[in-house]
Amino acid sequence: MDLSDIIREKALPFLPAKSLFRFLAVCRDWKLHISTPSFHHNQSLCCRNISGLFCQTYENAPVFIPINPKSCGVPDPSLSFLPEPVFVKASSNGVLCCQGQNDRYYYLCNPVTKQWKKLPKPTAWHGYNPKLVLIFEPPLLNFVPEYKLICVFQSTDFGDASEFEIYTSKNNSWNVSGEIHFGVPIFFLGSGVHVNSVVYWPEGYNRILSFDLTKDRSQLLKNDSENADCLLGTFDGRLCKVEIQLPWYQVFVSVLVNTHANTMPLDDDINMWETIQVLHPNETDIPLHYIDTKVVAVSRDIVVVESMSKFYSYDFEHQETKTLLSPPQPAESFYMRWAPYVNSLVSF
Repeated sequence: MDLSDIIREKALPFLPAKSLFRFLAVCRDWKLHISTPSFHHNQSLCCRNISGLFCQTYENAPVFIPINPKSCGVPDPSLSFLPEPVFVKASSNGVLCCQGQNDRYYYLCNPVTKQWKKLPKPTAWHGYNPKLVLIFEPPLLNFVPEYKLICVFQSTDFGDASEFEIYTSKNNSWNVSGEIHFGVPIFFLGSGVHVNSVVYWPEGYNRILSFDLTKDRSQLLKNDSENADCLLGTFDGRLCKVEIQLPWYQVFVSVLVNTHANTMPLDDDINMWETIQVLHPNETDIPLHYIDTKVVAVSRDIVVVESMSKFYSYDFEHQETKTLLSPPQPAESFYMRWAPYVNSLVSF
């Protein structure tokens, strides 16, 4: 096997979609190889790094902010190929979940290929700002992956209780769980994340609401955050939280280390979190001292911070700060939604 074959077989699947489109012009053999469904599937398995963010204000169409504009991008960041204007709600491994602004239907789409699907109407009323988590894991051997969409919504029967509804692609239908969780106001919940079939939503400073899809069970975990804007994410396949702690203006990344956390009471003194990364103000050019500064994305390699409507990324391994190229923003408007995105060729 010569060098060209090694690059084609071993390196190309790890590249983001925008880079691959440029390589279509290398030669006829590469164009054919990159265009096959088997390569698209392989690339969706290998390319998992955050490529950028889909961001949106309440008044405008979505925009895409790439980590590296030369290698990552989408042809239509506003998602105008969908049948109606949408709000971006969630993302998972190259697929976006959006909600129509007119009829409130949910749509799944791949912004690279413009493939999209309209989901059936949910059984329950999810409200005007549904707390959604999309689970999309391309399987190793099956070209037709399954995916799920989980929504926690305010119960209409039990006051301040929360209920859960799950969409599964296998049945193309929604199902309301029998699980009901009391005492967690939906409007306090932040952006959710999934780890190993468990979905988590931060709730204020001290608690995290979890829902186990396998056990059909919910409960609260300790958070002990110092910042109400604590963001949940994944780090090496584990649940992590990242926050800016005052008065030092340091970014702390911590992972959930106790696998039996779901059996602990909220007032237990056992430390469930381990700090694995600390970003000090003198290590970065990110203006961490502004009161509106928020962490909007995190992964094993980088953390992305928004401050004064500008976005910055910090590479943990190379200890480098980058100011991201952000589209022009309308006056007196600010981004309210962020969805980390992977530049994938995945089909669904």
